[in-house]
Amino acid sequence: MAKTLTQFAITPTGNGDYLLNLEDEDGESTEMVASYEQLDLIVEAVQEQLDADEEDALLVDEDGESDDLAE
Repeated sequence: MAKTLTQFAITPTGNGDYLLNLEDEDGESTEMVASYEQLDLIVEAVQEQLDADEEDALLVDEDGESDDLAE
């Protein structure tokens, strides 16, 4: 089962890479090293997903009903 992310930190390592520290709800941490290019790809993927989710959210009005015009 997937764990819930509770905290994260991104710290430059000083040699052009970044240390990612991810902490879950149990307090367990995972550290990974990523390059600038890898972080940039992560940012793009997150932005694409959020943009898609935002478009879906805008289709639902305040009452939770779809604003679909093809009724």
